[in-house]
Amino acid sequence: MIVVTGATGNVGRALVGRLTAEGTPVRALTRAPERAGLPESVDVGHLDLSGDRPRPADLAPLFEEASGLFLHLQAAGTHTAALLEAARASGVRHVTVLSSGIIQDGADTSHPIYAAHAQLEAHVTESGLGHTFLRPNAFATNSLQWAPQIHAGDTVRGPFGGAVTAPIHEDDIAAVAARTLLDDGHDGAVHRLTGPEAVTTEQQIHAIGATLGRTLRFVDIPPNEVGPELFPHVPPQMLPAILASFAETVGAEPEITTTVETVTGKPARTFAQWADDHKDDFRP
Repeated sequence: MIVVTGATGNVGRALVGRLTAEGTPVRALTRAPERAGLPESVDVGHLDLSGDRPRPADLAPLFEEASGLFLHLQAAGTHTAALLEAARASGVRHVTVLSSGIIQDGADTSHPIYAAHAQLEAHVTESGLGHTFLRPNAFATNSLQWAPQIHAGDTVRGPFGGAVTAPIHEDDIAAVAARTLLDDGHDGAVHRLTGPEAVTTEQQIHAIGATLGRTLRFVDIPPNEVGPELFPHVPPQMLPAILASFAETVGAEPEITTTVETVTGKPARTFAQWADDHKDDFRP
């Protein structure tokens, strides 16, 4: 049994699908089980730790018969230690953590994304559980933020059209996560994950247009004109730091790893492939 937190998110949902396809029992934890929309074979459980500090004993039933845990940052928040204590006491032996590629030598440790994920990793290390850290860089799914503009017309406005990343398909992250939970040899590993190629923000917009059979135009706007509506997946208090990070990637050479292929045996998918997989999300 593998317990998956964040089971209705992009990576979590893909991971649940991969585990069930291999016949692995899955317990998917979500704040709204009635809206999960997961396969019937999945044991869907309720997890909402937004209130008072829970007792590990109260969380123990979530981990009955489980041997592995996929841990998402937002699933437990400030109660991560209690969740991990309950998992270990119930017999979980290994946790795979969806962390962030911002965790690396020389990084700005004051950056809010760094601080949150560093604390998450520290909780897991201190738990005594076997663990694997997944540190993906840019997510291809971040481009879903452009969907409302693409629904409305052929012009997309945003900052830093020349920002360069190597965005990774969420299902490639899930594929690596599945192997770390089902196969031996990943205990203590840190897997840095990226897509296979460097693309600019503007090139991503053009790739989305190509899969739709449309010609999309990207118009750069100054960062000081950017509001939270352009980055709905980013907490508003983090937006200034995110924009500063994007500014640093303009004209840069992004990190590109082959970890997806090394771990899964299949190369990471390109952004164009991701766009084709998600073309319905961009259609009006």
